Amino acid sequence: MARAAVILAAGQGTRMKSAKPKVMHAIAGLPILGHVIAAARGAGAERIVVVMAPGASAVHDFAASQGAETAVQEQQLGTGHAAACAGEALKDFSGTLVVTYGDHPLFTAATFEASFAAQAQAGMAIVAFRSHNISYGRVVTTPDGLLDRIVEYRDASAAGRALDLCSAGVMTADAKSFFRWTKGLTNHNSQKEYYLTEIPLIAKAERIGCAVVEVVEAETMGANSRAELALAEAAMQQRLRARALEAAVGMTAPDTVFFSHDTVLEADVQVGPYVVFGPGVTVHSGAEIKAFSHLEGATVARGAIVGPYARLRPGAAIGEDAHIGNFVEVKNARIEKGAKANHLSYLGDARVGEGANIGAGTITCNYDGFDKHHTDIGAGAFIGSNAALVAPVKIADGVYVGAGSVVTKTMAPDSLVVTRAEQKEIPGWAEKFRKRKRAEKAAKGK
Repeated sequence: MARAAVILAAGQGTRMKSAKPKVMHAIAGLPILGHVIAAARGAGAERIVVVMAPGASAVHDFAASQGAETAVQEQQLGTGHAAACAGEALKDFSGTLVVTYGDHPLFTAATFEASFAAQAQAGMAIVAFRSHNISYGRVVTTPDGLLDRIVEYRDASAAGRALDLCSAGVMTADAKSFFRWTKGLTNHNSQKEYYLTEIPLIAKAERIGCAVVEVVEAETMGANSRAELALAEAAMQQRLRARALEAAVGMTAPDTVFFSHDTVLEADVQVGPYVVFGPGVTVHSGAEIKAFSHLEGATVARGAIVGPYARLRPGAAIGEDAHIGNFVEVKNARIEKGAKANHLSYLGDARVGEGANIGAGTITCNYDGFDKHHTDIGAGAFIGSNAALVAPVKIADGVYVGAGSVVTKTMAPDSLVVTRAEQKEIPGWAEKFRKRKRAEKAAKGK
């Protein structure tokens, strides 16, 4: 049966104290909303509708970039009303629907899949977890384990508040039935809102049972404030670290390594302490990323060594057995097999050929204030320390560039290029200089 998802993302997010919509704050390099969309899609949701607030263009644009549709909740009248706002977008949809919150980045595809499976057996399903936190609605079950009702904590009796089974806000049902049930919601409660949690009562009147899928509390963590955002980031990082270790990635100090949602590390990659992986990084088997390195939008081939203290920016492609050493920055550049840049260099908009050696302090001068230009360094070239390669320029195969040279023109293969001025020596100058400066200082002290 076809599957769809409705993601509620119209909350104002006032506790975040940010001009950015709450669901657009990032966890592991991806907006919170992106994690929820990915989990829903991972559970087979063919259609995804994000319910957003009026004027939330950032939410609309991001949802569209992820292949999701949007619906607008013009007034904030509660979670049930928000879910109903997706009805028009899904009026032609026949199948099963999961409804979830857009600010819960830790929900997994497996949880949504379990919810779909439980719905197929019982007719409807919710997700629940164990907690004594007073902010969660309480789940009351029947003797056979099905849902009896969900009671908001503020509206619950003393006995209801003592329960520890809580609603996670995930609900799965037949789509057409669900939107029909939303029309029967009332706002007879302390908040005068239309609660999503009343849907199971309406379904129960039609003899539709509701299964309860229980998950661990950590998966249901929302991100409503900066503090909660930090906690969710920490939880996501722990999940990603565990996944990497399970995939045979070596990490000296796992708790100091930070991943993005899409980081790909193959088996037998070795990662040192305090490494940060930004979005878009792939590291192949046998490579080593040493301590305090930062990678983003980069690929690292087998056997390559990066760091310590290296920075790979978007477009960096490090070839097999290449070395990128301490305080070397690479941006939009291909470093080919066996090439080395071991110290204090900047390589931007460039190709460094196979086996080439880049001396300490070398830079590619790629930007003229308006445009970026390319530097091509041939195979086996040797670039002396503190050289400046002014792009666009091509260093031919096997060329030696003398230390301190400023290279602006292409030269023949296997040649020597030296552009520094001839060394000049003035005997005795230093002692005369010191004597004069001492005399000047002594005169000022009188």
